[in-house]
Amino acid sequence: MSGQLQDKVAIITGAGRGLGAAYAMAFANEGAKVCVSDVLDTAETVTAIRDAGGEAIGLSCDVTDMSACEAMVQATVDTFGGVDSLVNNAALFVDIPRRTFLDIDSEEWDKVMAVNVRGSFNCSKAVVPALRKRGAGSIVNISSSTALKGIPYTLHYVSSKGAIIAMTRAMARELGEENIRVNSLAPGLTMSEAVAAADNTFAPYNEASIRGRALKREQVPDDLVGAAIFLASDASAFMTGQTMVVDGGDVTY
Repeated sequence: MSGQLQDKVAIITGAGRGLGAAYAMAFANEGAKVCVSDVLDTAETVTAIRDAGGEAIGLSCDVTDMSACEAMVQATVDTFGGVDSLVNNAALFVDIPRRTFLDIDSEEWDKVMAVNVRGSFNCSKAVVPALRKRGAGSIVNISSSTALKGIPYTLHYVSSKGAIIAMTRAMARELGEENIRVNSLAPGLTMSEAVAAADNTFAPYNEASIRGRALKREQVPDDLVGAAIFLASDASAFMTGQTMVVDGGDVTY
């Protein structure tokens, strides 16, 4: 039986581990050919996809480097013949210290913005020519419900994810006439492998998130893959410029 992304080609950034790896596996399971991109080693994700009968390539890409983003897209086109969707998942989060914004220096601010905002901007710029050749396409920007709640102590991260929502709206307007859709997915705090490994840091935030949710449990990567597949697939063909919150009902948006 054909999957929702059968014969589509997807690029997923930050897919070496965590949520990105979960998106990559899910897309492959739905029939997509996947470029697994990260600054980290992508071999484990690629091997898992291939072992399950899927098609994938792994590429090293620093999303802050425009030439690297263009090379990532070109390698995907060379391997699979084109690109249909991009998931801008690469971001700094787990390793960011939790502290008041008065203690965040300019260098740390700029680093978070470079990866989380400019990285999505770079990858989107790089992929649009390939999407144009298809005559359609989908860009899925990964935001965060923290931008809607105003969570304290990671002001640069929260601000970057707010910028993603604004960028999604404006980019959707610019690309709509070319049938290229741009939407945003905003997860709540998700117990990915990296978050779980840093439990001492995230345990209080996880407990607070569970208390605030309508659905009283931890959020896990599998909770997000259905929404990501929907936004990349033809099922959302008339949806663009939107932010879809998936956080168990903590934010109703």
